[in-house]
Amino acid sequence: MSEPSKQMIETFPNPQPDRDYTIRMNIPEFTCLCPRTGQPDFATLDIEYVPDSACIELKSLKLYIWSYRDQGAFHEAVTNRILDDLAGVIAPRFMRITANFNVRGGIYTGVVAEYRRPGWQPAAAAELP
Repeated sequence: MSEPSKQMIETFPNPQPDRDYTIRMNIPEFTCLCPRTGQPDFATLDIEYVPDSACIELKSLKLYIWSYRDQGAFHEAVTNRILDDLAGVIAPRFMRITANFNVRGGIYTGVVAEYRRPGWQPAAAAELP
């Protein structure tokens, strides 16, 4: 049986380390607890990153995300913590996490946090006919 774990975010070698390309992951079932009430907070996480030498292995990401289900955290704090943990493991060229939390007290909360390796610039967007 799989268990939630913050300890093991596994990686694998980037198959195209000489190319900038974007990996996008959508996690529609993120759950943590409100630190004030203890009630569950639900969110959709969108993770986008431009890998350098390593990529995130998806099952370990699932177990890592699962580990938040019983932890109290403010939306802003948990989004930034996830960014820090993931960027700390894979050292991407760029990473963005967008967390869209379900309504609580009539308010939807969206948090966007980014990491950019110093000196890295994205290629100019291609204009197609």
